[in-house]
Amino acid sequence: MASNLRFTTFIGILLAILLVGKSQPFSTSLPPSTFRLGRQNLTRLHFFFHDVVGGPNATAIRVAEAPVTNTSPTAFGFVAINDNLLTVGPDPNSTRVGRSQGMYASADFDEMSFMLVQNYVFEDERFNGSTLSILGRNPILSSVREFPVVGGTGVFRFASGYAEARTYFFNATNGDAIVEYNVYVLHY
Repeated sequence: MASNLRFTTFIGILLAILLVGKSQPFSTSLPPSTFRLGRQNLTRLHFFFHDVVGGPNATAIRVAEAPVTNTSPTAFGFVAINDNLLTVGPDPNSTRVGRSQGMYASADFDEMSFMLVQNYVFEDERFNGSTLSILGRNPILSSVREFPVVGGTGVFRFASGYAEARTYFFNATNGDAIVEYNVYVLHY
């Protein structure tokens, strides 16, 4: 009797494991209607990025450096994390549209160029809670820099496109900068 109960319990547990542990396929083709994908929209966003690296209210903080950073003409190897204000105009007191959260690092021995990884987190009514992600090389002394939009969330789910950046203001004393962005994004 006890051995029957143990055998029945064993079979029950084995069946439960087999049913629960059923393997899922690695990939599955889904129809576009699964995500209500329709016609793509092209949206242009225009805003200003406020990179404050000096003073008590800094929004970009150096978090790492290489042994050669302080002797390198390009500050090679430094890494900064940022949570910068995005506004509709160059004045930091103009209407706030979101934050730029991410990092940049000096990644070129010969030219002032940063590796840029940013998430634009939007707060305005139409895009509230939506994000865009960019990744790319930022040669900061170039008049216009271009970065790919590599994805997004919310309204910008399945996003692709590019961002153009132009330095609007740069304080050579403390490193603060205001950068104008034009972002062209395809999304559903």
